[in-house]
Amino acid sequence: QDNGFEQFIINYCNEKLQQIFILLTLKEEQEEYVREGIQWTPVEFFDNSIICNLIENSTNGILAMLDEECLRPGVVNEDTFLTKLNQHFATHKHYESKETQNARHITDASLPPRCFRIHHYAGKVTYNVTGFIEKNNDLLFRDLSQAMWAARHALLRSLFPEGDPQKVSLKLPPTAGFQFKSSVALLMKNLYSKNPNYIRCIKPNDTKSAMVFTPELVLAQVRYLGLMENVRVRRAGYAFRQLYGPFLQRYKMLNPRTWPRWDGGDREGTEVLLAGLAFPAEELAFGHTKVFIRSPRTLFDLERQRQERVAQLATLIQKMFRGWRCRTQYQLMRKSQIILSAWFRGNR
Repeated sequence: QDNGFEQFIINYCNEKLQQIFILLTLKEEQEEYVREGIQWTPVEFFDNSIICNLIENSTNGILAMLDEECLRPGVVNEDTFLTKLNQHFATHKHYESKETQNARHITDASLPPRCFRIHHYAGKVTYNVTGFIEKNNDLLFRDLSQAMWAARHALLRSLFPEGDPQKVSLKLPPTAGFQFKSSVALLMKNLYSKNPNYIRCIKPNDTKSAMVFTPELVLAQVRYLGLMENVRVRRAGYAFRQLYGPFLQRYKMLNPRTWPRWDGGDREGTEVLLAGLAFPAEELAFGHTKVFIRSPRTLFDLERQRQERVAQLATLIQKMFRGWRCRTQYQLMRKSQIILSAWFRGNR
């Protein structure tokens, strides 16, 4: 209920993680259709980069202005910091405070003074600026480093080299917000270089009880995790896509024209294969390198037919093998019988 500096930087990190989720899933999902030349209507979704820029902009972001207030000479307190925020973000649609609400003639008793509110991707969060400057200065770490160095213990000195009086820098130490922002930037760089997969966890209730689902709690999490946009994009697009080569190799036994061997190109073979299965035209789309299937039901039907065909082919292979084995055994027995008969007659 009472959010301070710690919750602010935690929510900033969550906002950045949501941004990479949007870029790597929703946006890339739509861009793939463009790359493959598939005709479809793009789905509008909310891009939270405007919120990230509100917090982390290097010149007039909230963290940058907080650092300015921490380094500014003279009397510095949270009131001057909040005043500066109100001046810079008076018209920002994702920021509000008591002063900006008064300027917009909005009456809202839920927003107390000395607080500001950010409209995050996951909803509105109110922050109390009390303690922001003190916690951002992070003087405890500097004092702790000096205390550990004064202990004259080799291990402690190796862990806290900043406490060495001979190496004390005249530069002001980095603020907590700056360090956290740098760590988040490093994390984002690492994630962008990977191909991440997401596991979204839903908490069913607040009592940790089995088989109890609170609909309001589940719905709120589904909305805040961005799953609604993900489902909308998926349903508007195609549920399944695969390169022509692997697709043809897996399902070519379903059409006598492509089984057992197809001598043409992979795309032509895929088109011939699916044309013989009589799926509705709106269920299929052929890109430059991939085949797209809109409905999971169509994919399940395709997989079911493949399983039935594999069983038929396995039966055919068994039948041919048993026939060959019986014929071979019969021919050996007949050959042996002829030899025995010839020797018997000769002896007689």
